[in-house]
Amino acid sequence: MAKKRTKLVTDQIRQAIDDSGFTRYRIAKETGISEATLALFYNGQRGLSTEALNAIGQFLELKITLGRKADQESK
Repeated sequence: MAKKRTKLVTDQIRQAIDDSGFTRYRIAKETGISEATLALFYNGQRGLSTEALNAIGQFLELKITLGRKADQESK
């Protein structure tokens, strides 16, 4: 059986952008991230700086939840 791929943080941020109801234009204007940079990130062609990630997180009011899978062993 194939191992299920863990959803990457960047995939989760893209999903949050989709789910927010805001246009990428509005997110770019509100966060100060250029539309081109946001489009490249959204299409998986570029990463974002920590400052840009923080700006998106604040604008979308995202909450990071830390945790480990139950089946992972402690080292």
